[in-house]
Amino acid sequence: VQLQASGGGSVQAGGSLRLSCATSGRTFRDFHTGWFRQAPGKEREFVAAINRSNARSTRYSDSVKGRFTISRDNAKNTVYLQMDSLKPEDTAVYYCAVTQILWSYADETPRYTDWGQGTLVTVSS
Repeated sequence: VQLQASGGGSVQAGGSLRLSCATSGRTFRDFHTGWFRQAPGKEREFVAAINRSNARSTRYSDSVKGRFTISRDNAKNTVYLQMDSLKPEDTAVYYCAVTQILWSYADETPRYTDWGQGTLVTVSS
């Protein structure tokens, strides 16, 4: 599965960005889709996931819950990550990925099989 992430950039603390993840050839309804991030010197971590069958079923890491929103536009075959109230500690390269594993494992980074290239988000204080 080919994934294309975009939308990263530089923003001041408290600002917002919206990341997009597009795919071609397949539909996101075939996969659970997740967003992950990796800060310099740190491991890649789970951020958010959206269920392939029910777009209202979502999951978030504690660090972004209430600030980030994952959503899907089936017509555009795109998954979004709306990031509000950004903090300097949100600075990282953000990746989208897909998996067909059980939804109960959707917050486990190694379960994801196909990854897009990263998009850099920089939040300044």
